[in-house]
Amino acid sequence: MKPKRLDPSRAKTYKLATLSRKVTRAELARPLEAGASVAEFLAALPDVLAARDLRDLARRVARARRRGRLVLLQMGAHPLKVGLGPVICALIRDGIIGAIAGNGATLIHDFELAYAGRTSEDVAAGLGDGSFGMAEETGAILNEFAALARGEGCGYGEIAGREMLRRKFRFADSSIFATAYKCGVPATVHVALGADIIHMHPHADGSAIGAATMADFHRFADAVGRLSDGVVINLGSAVLMPEVFMKALNLARNLGCKVERFTAADMDFVRHYRPAMNVVSRPTQNGGRGIMLTGHHEIMFPLLAMAIREELG
Repeated sequence: MKPKRLDPSRAKTYKLATLSRKVTRAELARPLEAGASVAEFLAALPDVLAARDLRDLARRVARARRRGRLVLLQMGAHPLKVGLGPVICALIRDGIIGAIAGNGATLIHDFELAYAGRTSEDVAAGLGDGSFGMAEETGAILNEFAALARGEGCGYGEIAGREMLRRKFRFADSSIFATAYKCGVPATVHVALGADIIHMHPHADGSAIGAATMADFHRFADAVGRLSDGVVINLGSAVLMPEVFMKALNLARNLGCKVERFTAADMDFVRHYRPAMNVVSRPTQNGGRGIMLTGHHEIMFPLLAMAIREELG
């Protein structure tokens, strides 16, 4: 059977005013003159998509801070490698971030910046001769911290922060773990054995590392148990921290904590499955708000930090 040819002349049209539109003039960006303030810049952003979500997240963080609710930052190492340590430290000192958690590499880069003021080696250059990751001080001291944590029954992050201050590391003021310890803010380290350079070192003791990071998991679960009406931001961790967060959340709820109505945000330069599912979507499906902000850490997080400060006035 020969198909009939469509006749466009019979197509219906409608008045523009009767049809839906998602963008109006009120939501458009506004041009700025040189010398505009941060507040003016934020107000001039278009009220659509990521710009809207950025301002919404800043409002939610500010609201949580004013109400005394927890703002939890969990992260990978990349934000520190691109220079965000001082920004995070300032948010901790000002009482905006109330708990912090990172993977093993987060502690390594934080340590090297606090100890030597430099980090992020050229992996390709060292891999050929086996020198990659074998900095003596990094391996010896961080494995010593793990042994101290096990011996004292403390978490890895707490001991690391304490010892950086006690030993007067030259650049400890830019360490997120030292700053957290000084401010009494829980800071935890979540290690996957074999994933970090210090596990290759002769000082590495799996039982000490395991005990230290297990103590931190329990401390992290306690923090997650206080997340109701608060905010969790997953900054640059594609796998480990989203997995740890989901287990900590489940444990807290299993033990009777009513963890609900919180905001969960993921910030990374690409979108990944686990942060989307294990932080943003599944944990908030029965109430709360999920936000995904995609962009380079070195631009997006300082912008968020300034938006939060503007919201706090």
